Amino acid sequence: MNSYETVFIATPVLSDAQTKELLGKFQGIITENGGQITNTEEWGLKKLEYPIQKKSTGFYFLVEFEAEGTIIETLETQYRRDERVIRFLTFRQDKHAIEYSARRRAKLAGKAHEAAMAPKAEAATEETVKTVEE
Repeated sequence: MNSYETVFIATPVLSDAQTKELLGKFQGIITENGGQITNTEEWGLKKLEYPIQKKSTGFYFLVEFEAEGTIIETLETQYRRDERVIRFLTFRQDKHAIEYSARRRAKLAGKAHEAAMAPKAEAATEETVKTVEE
């Protein structure tokens, strides 16, 4: 099995439910064809460098997965058929890209953990201040 990374840009007129459904559709294609999803990221609405199909913004999605090479043709065919996808790129990761992706995921997970712990730390600090004031 090879490691792959695919990034696709969806049209900016989609609602949150539609973007989640679109991402789920392509994740389903990967898993139905024997692939295993490693990581998924929604980068959100971003400005395009140049207009594509008269659109200047788009929803960006990243999906990292492990699969056989035959799945790529099926996945890219579905990208081309879906009118909600305005651009896509899929490539096989070499060992250096796999290591970088793992470090990047660990870094993002660390930031998410710190962000989750920040409100708890603030609440504990406020309780300490209230106790000292009393």
